[in-house]
Amino acid sequence: METMQKSKKKELKGLIISDKMDKSVVVQVERFIQHNVYKKYIRQYKKYHAHDEKNACRIGDEVQIIETRPLSKLKRFRVTKIIKKAV
Repeated sequence: METMQKSKKKELKGLIISDKMDKSVVVQVERFIQHNVYKKYIRQYKKYHAHDEKNACRIGDEVQIIETRPLSKLKRFRVTKIIKKAV
């Protein structure tokens, strides 16, 4: 008998940069990496398409997203909660 371990799902925080699609948003996630040679910290951005079931998110909101099964060609994440609403 093998013991099955549940895989850890990726949880990310980011800023919504587009909400023009129906039940979908584009989230920009920022991370800092250290340069190999110069040791300076550099900002890197990556965009993720996420599922927003209630169409509650707006541009500028800070949200938390979690990895899920593929929902469409590009959507692999869903919005779990809105951390901070845009002004």
